[in-house]
Amino acid sequence: MDEWKRDMGSGLVILVPLLVTFYAIAWLFLFIAGLPVVGVIERPLVRVAITLGVFVLAVALVGMATRTAGGALASGWLDTVINRVPVLRVIYNSSQLAVETAVSGNGELNEPVKVTTWMGARMTAFKTGKKTADGRMVLFMPTAPNVTTGYVIEVDPANVEPTDETVEEAMTRILSAGFGDRDRPGGALGGPLDD
Repeated sequence: MDEWKRDMGSGLVILVPLLVTFYAIAWLFLFIAGLPVVGVIERPLVRVAITLGVFVLAVALVGMATRTAGGALASGWLDTVINRVPVLRVIYNSSQLAVETAVSGNGELNEPVKVTTWMGARMTAFKTGKKTADGRMVLFMPTAPNVTTGYVIEVDPANVEPTDETVEEAMTRILSAGFGDRDRPGGALGGPLDD
């Protein structure tokens, strides 16, 4: 029964953000297509082209606005508000991560690794591809379940363990606060020291 619940939870963690993202894009597209200026055009192909053009323009304008001081403030306020709603924050952060990963590729979130921290605890972090002048690896250690916050840490390479996880597997576990982890040999999560 526990395995079934874990499978359902893992499925929801993956599917719900995707469905919400697709629904939001479809709603926005239909909203733009229903505007009086676009709705009066009789040729379907022209109407679709104009709708897509307005959609791309709206996305670009919002992107440019977030690079301004006011846009960054509004974006931070929106993140704060959404992250106070228990279920919505998981959906929002998962959708945000999916879009960021799709748009930026693996350049920003490189391979996941394990770092041994205080009192022997192992935590998941991601390589940034950067090193300090003294040879330490610069890693990003996200917090759960809000992966948009975390810590930039400098670690001796000897304290970094490679994993067999993909970026998506590691992020799913972090976003789901550990409930979306896949089964591993040797126990439900692979042992007492796994995240």
